[in-house]
Amino acid sequence: MAPAHAIAGPEVHDRGIMQLAPELTIDGPQQDGYSIQMVSTVINRKGNARRGEFSRCDEYMYFVRFGEAAIAAGPSDMLHEDTGRRSDNVRWKSLLRLASTGQTSGRFNLFYPLYFDSKTLKFTGSGEPLGEGIDISSVPTPRGQSVLWPISKDGSDGRWSLSRPKFEEYVQRGYVKFGKKNGGGRTPYYLMSGQVEAIDSGDLVVTGRDEDGAVLLRAESALKQPMTIWNQTSHSTSGHGTSALRSILPDRSFPYPKSLYAVEDVLRFCVAKKPNAVVLDFFAGSGTTAHAVMRLNKQDGGRRQCILVTNNEVSAEEQVRLRSEGLRPGDPEWERLGICDYVTKPRLRGAITGKTPSGGSIKGDYRFVDEFPMSDGFEENAAFFTLTYESPWRVSTDRAFAAIAPMLWLRAGAVGRRIDAISNGWEVADSYGIINDLDQSSDFIAALQAAENIRIAYIVTDDEGRYQQIANEIPGIEMVRLYEDYLRNCEMTGDF
Repeated sequence: MAPAHAIAGPEVHDRGIMQLAPELTIDGPQQDGYSIQMVSTVINRKGNARRGEFSRCDEYMYFVRFGEAAIAAGPSDMLHEDTGRRSDNVRWKSLLRLASTGQTSGRFNLFYPLYFDSKTLKFTGSGEPLGEGIDISSVPTPRGQSVLWPISKDGSDGRWSLSRPKFEEYVQRGYVKFGKKNGGGRTPYYLMSGQVEAIDSGDLVVTGRDEDGAVLLRAESALKQPMTIWNQTSHSTSGHGTSALRSILPDRSFPYPKSLYAVEDVLRFCVAKKPNAVVLDFFAGSGTTAHAVMRLNKQDGGRRQCILVTNNEVSAEEQVRLRSEGLRPGDPEWERLGICDYVTKPRLRGAITGKTPSGGSIKGDYRFVDEFPMSDGFEENAAFFTLTYESPWRVSTDRAFAAIAPMLWLRAGAVGRRIDAISNGWEVADSYGIINDLDQSSDFIAALQAAENIRIAYIVTDDEGRYQQIANEIPGIEMVRLYEDYLRNCEMTGDF
């Protein structure tokens, strides 16, 4: 059996699952705690012509929901074209505040410059606040940039409505937008605290971002429930599946990749209100699912994670050629052309870095809900693992820690630093800790208690009494006994 590859990237396990298959289905009310609905989606408006038959232009998607899981409303009903890129229901407030509301002087750390590219007028950053009495002409403007100060129309000092730290935070979250040209820059606007609270509560829904990164919003009441027939230009497999992949991997091919934007829409209906969801794709293919999760995170500031699992299978045509050259599975030349190493990993690297495998900038732009150059990449992280089979004896005797270290990190949430070795008897990282020298348990417990966001503590011992003693001193943290618990959880009984 070929080794499986796990790719942990940018937290549907969230009870929303998509499965493509041209089969009969169930479409009805929830039964026995779950419900299934089928959606027909147009993937090729030209049709795939077949002599003597109807031209095929669609696929079918199954949505399986458990418990209280529900399909969220969105900017489009999916039958009619509607990008949902309007923010007509949201009023942005001018960042400039005049100094005429009972206070005629004083900059109060709210008087600072905003810098823009002198050619494109794209916002580039802010400068330090200027103290009272300091002339703005004494502040140098960076080369190639222009500057905008909070100056009133009559030439007097005004001030911005947000402190510089809060302004920078809002820019990062997409809560500042820039309007028309104004002096050396563009007029800035921001979302007021009530609107930010409405975003957090879901009353205002982020439907995308503009070219400057500002959120595009729509009131929940203006959103639409999706229909069971989807007909969107963005769902074309050739236009936005094959072409998107070719932009990242110009010299590589993959048969019938799904449209990036179709998968993005599917996930949005399932995890729009779950910014910390964990999305699992057990048949990863080219990696479209993780790519779509990155786009969703960028649009609404989410911290969703995506776990992809795939083998490293080589296409049938390549297998014939490789075997004719005397190569076999496991040979480096063979594995290099496997789906994971040749397509999935390079695609995710390219999506994050904005670079092709050869190091050049990716050409083209992302379209529809969130439009920006593909070369910009994403602020995401990815880790790649190859699943192997380890000897239970080597694991139980603490001789295979390096091999299982990634599994311990994944179980602890796959966030922060990973512990790859325990050289001093214990170690504590961002979300978990491990100890194999119980004589140092006092120091270990103190380190766990001093750390924040610890989820799990792994205790390496065969002594049940000592394990319980340590567990009792660390309440509120999940305790796992290594290696007994690990081996029991990973045991393969053969009962499939």
